[in-house]
Amino acid sequence: MERKRWECSALPQGWKREEVTRKSGLSAGKSDVYYYRESGHKSSPSGKKFRSKPQLARYLGSSMDLSTFDFRTGKMLMSKINKNRQRMRYDCSNQVKGKPDLNTALPVRQTASIFKQPVTKVTNHPSNKVKSDPQKAVDQPRQLFWEKKLSGLNAFDIAEELVKTMDLPKGLQGVGPGCTDETLLSAIASALHTSTMPITGQLSAAVEKNPGVWLNTSQPLCKAFMVTDEDIRKQEELVQQVRKRLEEALMADMLAHVEEIAKDSDSMIEKEGEDEIEEEEQEQDMDSV
Repeated sequence: MERKRWECSALPQGWKREEVTRKSGLSAGKSDVYYYRESGHKSSPSGKKFRSKPQLARYLGSSMDLSTFDFRTGKMLMSKINKNRQRMRYDCSNQVKGKPDLNTALPVRQTASIFKQPVTKVTNHPSNKVKSDPQKAVDQPRQLFWEKKLSGLNAFDIAEELVKTMDLPKGLQGVGPGCTDETLLSAIASALHTSTMPITGQLSAAVEKNPGVWLNTSQPLCKAFMVTDEDIRKQEELVQQVRKRLEEALMADMLAHVEEIAKDSDSMIEKEGEDEIEEEEQEQDMDSV
């Protein structure tokens, strides 16, 4: 492993940034970033290294704001600082001017109504029935193309790097104005998690001409498709390959981590031995004087 260490000017005095580049395994070429304080500092956490931004934020507490701190580069992002300043100015101006009341809902009577309302009579007789409002039992209409609200959302890993999204099969084609692959993926994922019905897509041919009228909101925003046994078999093989690669990557990462811990412990033992030798030499010099 290749190690590079230098002072981190974005953090308080005494903090250093260490970048370790892996030389072997499936993750060769990738680098890990750590932060630590010099061992001579009074508030140093006994040589502890911080491997993530949340750990560093918990240790520093309220002594420093890390909202604009980039953990990978060790610098403060000016774009985030400017956004925070603009947000603070906007909040201050709103507090001074006062926000207008934009509520357009009609006022609702808060006192008891004199009209007849459905009630529930509770007794021990088994033939009693509970009355309910039939209007509340009707399913509420769903907004058309609500899946577009999920576009623009990105997933990041613990190192704050963008996670690559999956690719959909070529047979899946979107339906509706401005339906991108990202919107189609969100629609299919939402349908699989929120609906108990089979996912078939939009079965009506008229939906392509006027999706605002003929769109079935219980199905994702894609044309009708069929899943064959061959598709299922290929997907099973792909899942097995990915699981095998994941197992190999985890094993290589674990071995590299164990090797790194062993090297760190050896270096610490070496340093302790040198310190003991230096103390003995100082004691000998004092005795000779």
